[in-house]
Amino acid sequence: MPTAKKQALAMVKKLPEKATWDDIMYEIYVRKKIDAGITAADEGQVVSHTVVKKRFLKK
Repeated sequence: MPTAKKQALAMVKKLPEKATWDDIMYEIYVRKKIDAGITAADEGQVVSHTVVKKRFLKK
């Protein structure tokens, strides 16, 4: 797997020329959150759809 630096460079290269610092930070934030979610799922730290649905219907 490529390093975080290589992944970040590839991500920035895909952004449009007029991308702002906020655009870059947003892309990094989203990528970090997705990676954290995948790691949590791999470790079994998930809640089933049924449980989430019950929690939301209680409110």
